[in-house]
Amino acid sequence: MLMTTGKAQTALKAQTTERVRSVAAMLEEEIVLGWLLPRERLVEEELAERLAVKRHVVREALADLERVGLVERIPNRGAVVKLLDPVEVRQIYSVREVLETLAAEQIPLPVPPAVLDRLRALQRQHATAVEAADARAAFRANMQFHETLFRACGNPHLVELIQGLAQKVHGARSITAASPEHLQLARDEHAAMVEALQLGDRDRLVALCRQHLGPSRDAYIAAVEARFARQAAAASSRP
Repeated sequence: MLMTTGKAQTALKAQTTERVRSVAAMLEEEIVLGWLLPRERLVEEELAERLAVKRHVVREALADLERVGLVERIPNRGAVVKLLDPVEVRQIYSVREVLETLAAEQIPLPVPPAVLDRLRALQRQHATAVEAADARAAFRANMQFHETLFRACGNPHLVELIQGLAQKVHGARSITAASPEHLQLARDEHAAMVEALQLGDRDRLVALCRQHLGPSRDAYIAAVEARFARQAAAASSRP
């Protein structure tokens, strides 16, 4: 009887953990896609009702997102989507550029056929999502494409650093992740990366990886600085 109870508790705990991961992943996507905006309140009761989960699941999911830097808690407001400071964004992206180009430089050429086939399939999947204006599917395919690309370097420690920093600034992609223009640009750059790998053109691959980081960084910084400027102007005009 005790053994049966223990198994049931273990199963329940595993189920809760999976729900927390699922809710955290869904909210992360909504932050990246700009559906949840910087400084927007994340009310546990409302999220629990919308996502059809218990409130404690939402609380744990928000705690996970807070640990990776996508959510912050503000006194008297509770949990909100974190507004990344432009200086912080520039700093993180400068490190990402170093790490991601380093990974591109370490990918063995010629690239293994299985890796190239996987990248082609993910590139087509991303292109299909872009064509259908399915921003969520495009985001997921984009993540898988880059994970596969960087894992090809064969250095799991480098890949872990790249993924951690990319997640830290997921919110910076909120300006471009659902933009048709930027999605099409990302689609074309993915295709160019696959072609560079196929041709064994490392210099082009490295240049593309560096170039690929620019649009989301620059669009976010411009939007936040404009927001700060408007707030400063409004404050100075008050009597």
